[in-house]
Amino acid sequence: IKQVWDRGIEIAVVVGGGNIWRGNEAAARGMERAAADYAGMVATVINALALQDALERIGMQTRVQTAIEMRAVAEPFIRRRAIRHMEKGRVVIFACGTGNPFFTTDTAGVLRAVEINAEAILKATNVDGVYDGDPRTQPDAKLLRRVTYLDVLSRGLKVMDATAISMSMDNSLPIVVFNFHVPRNIVRAAMGEPIGTLVADEAVIGEGGK
Repeated sequence: IKQVWDRGIEIAVVVGGGNIWRGNEAAARGMERAAADYAGMVATVINALALQDALERIGMQTRVQTAIEMRAVAEPFIRRRAIRHMEKGRVVIFACGTGNPFFTTDTAGVLRAVEINAEAILKATNVDGVYDGDPRTQPDAKLLRRVTYLDVLSRGLKVMDATAISMSMDNSLPIVVFNFHVPRNIVRAAMGEPIGTLVADEAVIGEGGK
């Protein structure tokens, strides 16, 4: 993130909380779904504060904004304020997802990206991109370098949930899916290098992903 920031690129981060709490798993064990999801939103604040501390210890300026107000530890999400922070060179960390149960942090990521007029979403994951099958269980699964939103939806490809993909499609917001564990991949994705998988509309895909 700092290497991207050092290049003068405005960047915001939407954090999840799955390492601490997963609302869908808690609901599957019998917890009321809305309560389970709210607990998950609170978990994202823990990660947001940890990320903020890590970034500021290496000299960056940050702000945490939450969709559920927690004024003692973070700002409430205010769209124009978030944009202004980014214009001033601060990394904005968004927590609490959309602030509503039944929505994933994937959807929150797209929503915030649209709201702040982002040029693209960088989706860091555990594999090299989008495959036509599960590469962990299907050795012959093929990596797809470019794919349209409609292909993702119709083929049920594992990129983001359908709500997030549909919102990206409606707003022509490209998604770059790449392996988080490869050094400098975040920088390469932010600089527009052809890594991982590009999810976009047919016009962009037809131009070779420019």
